Amino acid sequence: MSTARAGLEVLAAGPQALVTDRGRAGNAHLGVPPSGALDRPAYELGNRLVGNADGAAGLELLGGRLRVRARGDRVVAVTGAPAPVRVDDRPAGSHIAVHVPDGAVLDVGAPVAGLRVYLAVAGGFEVAPELGSRSTDLLSGLGPATVADGDLLPVGGWSGELPAAGPVPVSVPPETVRLRVRLGPRDDWFADPREALIRPVWTVSQDGNRIGVRLDGPPPVRHPDTRDRELPSEGMVTGAVQAPPDGPPVVFLADHPTTGGYPVIAVVEPGDLPLLAQAAPGALVRFTVLG
Repeated sequence: MSTARAGLEVLAAGPQALVTDRGRAGNAHLGVPPSGALDRPAYELGNRLVGNADGAAGLELLGGRLRVRARGDRVVAVTGAPAPVRVDDRPAGSHIAVHVPDGAVLDVGAPVAGLRVYLAVAGGFEVAPELGSRSTDLLSGLGPATVADGDLLPVGGWSGELPAAGPVPVSVPPETVRLRVRLGPRDDWFADPREALIRPVWTVSQDGNRIGVRLDGPPPVRHPDTRDRELPSEGMVTGAVQAPPDGPPVVFLADHPTTGGYPVIAVVEPGDLPLLAQAAPGALVRFTVLG
């Protein structure tokens, strides 16, 4: 990251801290996934709370536990999964704008529910964009490196104005995450695709990341006519539920590969993907088939 003096100095980066924004959609023909914040509503809320323009870069914190020192007076907002926030060891709120004076230390703790916490700073993080986005893409390697201890994150200019108060949703996943899906495009490769999805109670496995989330449960049974067939690689979209031949399905998230050779039994509604992004390993998932 930058060696400039103004910004946020990273004292402890936590399990995984990534620069994020709205992503770089429209580059699948280059083999580049869309990337961007997995819990888009939480990311957008943070920018609104600190008065940033749409699309300003923030941080996505897997498991929270970020500790930074302000170099210059800063206004920040912590959103997404609820987590304790402290400024110089004094409790501060989440999901509100918080003033962090020059030299003060901001601590974001581990979330008490959910998985991903977002940090917005007034002015946004000023890192160089690649293909129109400042997001870190773990699959292709585009964007800034994963935030590390000792980094100095540069911050852009800010108008000094905060917006009027508004609704501040907190990203707490329900006990059972319910995902709406539409069957296809390869549901005809399975004996009973609707029942294969809606009957089991799926469990989020330990294997999930920004590329995709594997769901533990009974593998969808292939149609007899397709058991010995191979599917040529074809385009993949965010939310695709890909079903390998001998394993449980994987739901692709924002850093997913742009092509794949396993059949896609269904696609999750985009508005439900933030729920899955906040589902920790062990969380329960049920599918609802639309149409």
